[in-house]
Amino acid sequence: MFGLEYFGFRALWSPVVLLIFIAIGIVYLLLTGPWSHRFKEAERVPVYKIISFLSGLFLLYLAQAGPLSLLSHLMFSAHMLGMAVSYIIAPPLLLIGLPAWMVKPLLQRLRWLRPLRFMMHPLLTVVFFNALFSFYHLPDVHDYVMVHYGIHLLFYIALFITSVMMWWHVICPVPEYTVLSGLKKMGYIFINGVLITPACALIIFSDHAMYAVFNDANTWARAMGYCVPNGQNWVLDEFAGPQFFSLVSSREDQQLGGVIMKLLQEITYGLLLGYVFREWYKKENPEEEDLNPIMDPS
Repeated sequence: MFGLEYFGFRALWSPVVLLIFIAIGIVYLLLTGPWSHRFKEAERVPVYKIISFLSGLFLLYLAQAGPLSLLSHLMFSAHMLGMAVSYIIAPPLLLIGLPAWMVKPLLQRLRWLRPLRFMMHPLLTVVFFNALFSFYHLPDVHDYVMVHYGIHLLFYIALFITSVMMWWHVICPVPEYTVLSGLKKMGYIFINGVLITPACALIIFSDHAMYAVFNDANTWARAMGYCVPNGQNWVLDEFAGPQFFSLVSSREDQQLGGVIMKLLQEITYGLLLGYVFREWYKKENPEEEDLNPIMDPS
């Protein structure tokens, strides 16, 4: 499917990374279950939080080391889908799944980071992520990052960290560390949607295919060499270029990628706006939760 049948298990599933993600999931389940007594304020973690965290972990693996990661080297549309999953969808799911009693002791131990607390200002976090995301999708920057593995790894780590910083102000696991009220959170989400729009627009409305990684066979093969066991030479011997895997032109695939990113961003932000509004409304109207919906016949 989509050309993935040409690649083996190692290229598709990255077994070492898969084991690392499985280990993280097991540790999380132990910390929220049998090992929770080690935390002073530990409480039972709701099932929805556990499902949220494990879902976020699975999606992050799928996009960064699973089949979607490989597919994102074959088609730009899959690349943008992976970006949306990694930095728009997975981080809030992970944050929702973290109980306050687990996160709070960790934050208290990271006192050496206190001089950097200014970087968590909401205005800075919203700029950090969106500026880094937009900068990454400048054609020359994107192509350079994709063919230099060390820089590629560091850039993706930076994108993930800044995305978590950005989402922290929307879904803060520890109530004491919340700095934005409900209405301000909704404004914050709206600003995020505005700031990411120029990058998507550049991709969607460009009159030509901008990225050599998805147009030039040699550049594409160099990038592919990092994610297939046989390396660059095997890719060049087997395939003429990324167009081998696509049913549409490079420009159409690029436009589709921009649309996918914008749609998933809008859907995710819309859902989170609803979530934030609901939490804010409940906080502002606590008396409504005490009302009995069943009328007393007497």
